[in-house]
Amino acid sequence: MQVDGKHYRSIWFDDDSATVRIIDQRWLPHRFLIVELTSRKSFCDAIRDMWVRGAPLIGAAAAYGVAAEMQNDASDSALDEVCNELQQTRPTAVNLVWALNHMRQLLQGLPEQQRAAIAMKRAHEICDEDVECNRQIGLNGLQIIKNIAENKDVGQPVNILTHCNAGWLATVDWGTATSPIYHAAQADIRVHVWVDETRPRNQGAQLTAWEMDSHGISHQLIVDNAGGHLMQHGDVDLVIVGTDRTAANGDVCNKIGTYLKALAAKDNEIPFYVALPSPTIDWNITNGIAEIPIEERDGQEVTHVWGKLEDGNLASVQISPDGTAAGNPAFDVTPGRLVTGLITERGVAPATSEGLAAMFPKFSG
Repeated sequence: MQVDGKHYRSIWFDDDSATVRIIDQRWLPHRFLIVELTSRKSFCDAIRDMWVRGAPLIGAAAAYGVAAEMQNDASDSALDEVCNELQQTRPTAVNLVWALNHMRQLLQGLPEQQRAAIAMKRAHEICDEDVECNRQIGLNGLQIIKNIAENKDVGQPVNILTHCNAGWLATVDWGTATSPIYHAAQADIRVHVWVDETRPRNQGAQLTAWEMDSHGISHQLIVDNAGGHLMQHGDVDLVIVGTDRTAANGDVCNKIGTYLKALAAKDNEIPFYVALPSPTIDWNITNGIAEIPIEERDGQEVTHVWGKLEDGNLASVQISPDGTAAGNPAFDVTPGRLVTGLITERGVAPATSEGLAAMFPKFSG
């Protein structure tokens, strides 16, 4: 997508330096920094400490992490070690495990001298596949927005509420929940996006708002608890969110607070869609609420906020009393019964076991 009129992916291989580069998202929206990932530690740090985040992007970064390791040491022990270390970085996003299992299975049976080239080639392909997958999600979601637009008064925008950042910064390009929005804008359909802040890390305020602004899409930042109020007053036509892991029964795990948005949407008869690429589906989990592991992050993300001071410097500021303990579950699970549909690269599926199995028969069996 676009940054100051120039196209970027969130992660890419730079041919000149022969290194993987990323947009370091910790500094957005106030600073746009590109960093190189060159070592096993740098890839682990980038995923664990959220230089990169979002399930599809985490998977892509993990694939590149394995490929980069193979350039230095293509032994069986190095392959096992890098996969094991990367898998420990984030517990919830299933794309991480998918990418690591895929790379391990691909490389294990190959001679060591072939592993570096094949691993890097496959990492490139995984990124390209993610881009195309998200483009297709956007086209499938575009039809939903078109249908709503056709029933609006002339000149009135389609009002879309989203949660957290399921934008191109959370994928390699296009995004999941934002892809239909970008496609709608390209089709000259008027949209207005309600961007909730998404405490505690504020990825909505910092990342989604930055994306919308970069692409000239009408948007407003709201506090997390304003969504229900807007729905009650007819100011939301549609909710689209992303997901870090989708259970085989249609339950979706996404950034904390998603469940509350789904409840409010249900109460106000507003369609609630989840956009996801198929690698985000965990076919081994049949009950998301009971089985999806929920990452508990550092309480300082709750007790402190990060932002720009009046003098332009960036700082972390404490907002709670000294000594106050903070709980920080990073995700919650929304039952499939609250989800209007799952927007995938193959189409829109009901959020049920039967719906997913019909859309992806090869994987569900």
